[in-house]
Amino acid sequence: MKKRHSIHLLLAAAALLLAMAACTKDELADGDRLPEGQYPLEIARITLGVEGGEAQPWGAPATRVSETVDGTGSVFDTGDPFTVQIDDGTETATYTVQGDDTATSDAPLYWTNTTPNRTVSAWYPATDGTLDLGNQSQSLVYLLSGTGTGDYQTPVTLNFTHQLAKVRVTPKADALGEVTSLQLYTYTQCTYEKGKAGQGSQEGWIEMKKCEYTENGATITCWEANVVPGYEIKKLRANGTEERDLSSAFTPEASKFYNITLDKDKGYNLSTDGRTYEVYNADGLLAWNEAARNDLSINCTLTDNIDLTGKEWTPIGDYDNRYTGTFDGGNHTITGLTINQYGSYVGMIDFLDSGGTVQNLTLENVNITGGNIVGSVVGDNHGTVTACTASGNVSGTYSIGGVVGYNNGTVTACYHVSGNVSGTYSIGGVAGENNGTMTACYHASGNVSGTSGIGGVVGTNKSGTLTACYATGNVTGNGSGTIYVGGVTGTNKSGTLTACYHANGTVSGPAGTTGGVVGYNNDTVTACYWGSNPDTGIGYNEGGSTTIETTKVTDGNWTNAVTQMNAALQNAGSEWRYELTGALPTLKKQ
Repeated sequence: MKKRHSIHLLLAAAALLLAMAACTKDELADGDRLPEGQYPLEIARITLGVEGGEAQPWGAPATRVSETVDGTGSVFDTGDPFTVQIDDGTETATYTVQGDDTATSDAPLYWTNTTPNRTVSAWYPATDGTLDLGNQSQSLVYLLSGTGTGDYQTPVTLNFTHQLAKVRVTPKADALGEVTSLQLYTYTQCTYEKGKAGQGSQEGWIEMKKCEYTENGATITCWEANVVPGYEIKKLRANGTEERDLSSAFTPEASKFYNITLDKDKGYNLSTDGRTYEVYNADGLLAWNEAARNDLSINCTLTDNIDLTGKEWTPIGDYDNRYTGTFDGGNHTITGLTINQYGSYVGMIDFLDSGGTVQNLTLENVNITGGNIVGSVVGDNHGTVTACTASGNVSGTYSIGGVVGYNNGTVTACYHVSGNVSGTYSIGGVAGENNGTMTACYHASGNVSGTSGIGGVVGTNKSGTLTACYATGNVTGNGSGTIYVGGVTGTNKSGTLTACYHANGTVSGPAGTTGGVVGYNNDTVTACYWGSNPDTGIGYNEGGSTTIETTKVTDGNWTNAVTQMNAALQNAGSEWRYELTGALPTLKKQ
């Protein structure tokens, strides 16, 4: 094992004495000229200094590096060579650190004249070249330059300074237990000449070295690396994959020390008014979840996709405590939302009050199980749900929907694209029960099944309005008693359907209560179509409706259906229209 020799900082210097040849200084040759070989250069000591950096906001600057065991200084190893030069002369000599706190040279430099206060320079590494800083996980990279003054009668003190900058990252609290490796993004190489850093090159991630030092008797764990000056450092990466932007970028200077305190990644930023969580990972979303349960008006905006797989989710709000804020998905996706909560009002948000909004969100691979009034996005909606898409399974007992369990507000452009929706009564591909307004919503694939009030889009449309909604999956009603099954809605009680359709999947239930569009109807159905079984658009019509317009598409050609549905949408003042770019109509906002 190499013996290590501490070279303490600034005034706390450790002496490295060179072996000196015996000589006398009482004879001169030709006045100012010295006899050759009589007066070797004497180096009395070496100091190594690091200035305090101004690396805010990461903590107070430090005036040390931490490669020694106790973190108080830098070290040379036995066998480390450095090069020495007098003035700007062409002659140089390599001195090597020995194991007895001396440095020797096989070919030392000699003074050649008596000029006082001559400059002596030194550098490490001893030879010019290129530094590879890419992997410092096992040992740090150094570039040192030293100067001193002296003459043939005055021993020289060489004061070395770092030509790189030192960056230390100190994880705090919970972050410490989560960090297994750290990297900085900066130059991974630089050229150097006589100890001076040249051009950096090859930007990329450099591996930092895990270190320990003591402070007030406590052992502090950190990661360190020496970096090329002049490159703005903006980000680091933990554990090989977790990138994180620094709160403030900094450009390191040579011989300065920068300490970054790394807190646990909260996963969110707060808006300037403190009312909106800007969330970018699962921990941030769970933090918003906790905050929203204490303040039901706190907002959330996703700035990245979120994976909740394996995470426990507590739904927001209930009948007496309703969410009134805005959840904006920012067109991002939450994957793996799982809820298993028997009871009423179950969803990502249990109860959305009037004034509350959920928008621009995709839920992927949900698995939602509850009792009554269950949806993937919202259990009970009295607010506004817009542009929300869900995939996965949703199940419960009463009022179960792929997106919303019960709608008493507004649902627009929301889709359940795959997965099964199942329960007992009022089961729908998008919403279990609708007492509000639903526009441009659809259920694409997967089975919708239950005992009664089963619909491809809505289980029970009770005094609600469905406009430009459709379903293409299987709809199945089974069990005892009266079973109403419809391709669009199982029951339409005092409600209105305009320009809706069902196609492709089968609609299965008892004859007389099963319809391609509606199972049970007592109100208005306008310009609605279906393209598979059964033979009738309305399973059972109680009467009292002002309009019943259902047509079966028997030849697979939906051109006329699109024309008639768009005319009905125009008459209704809707902004949505169907277009036929494939086998079935799709929706587009005008």
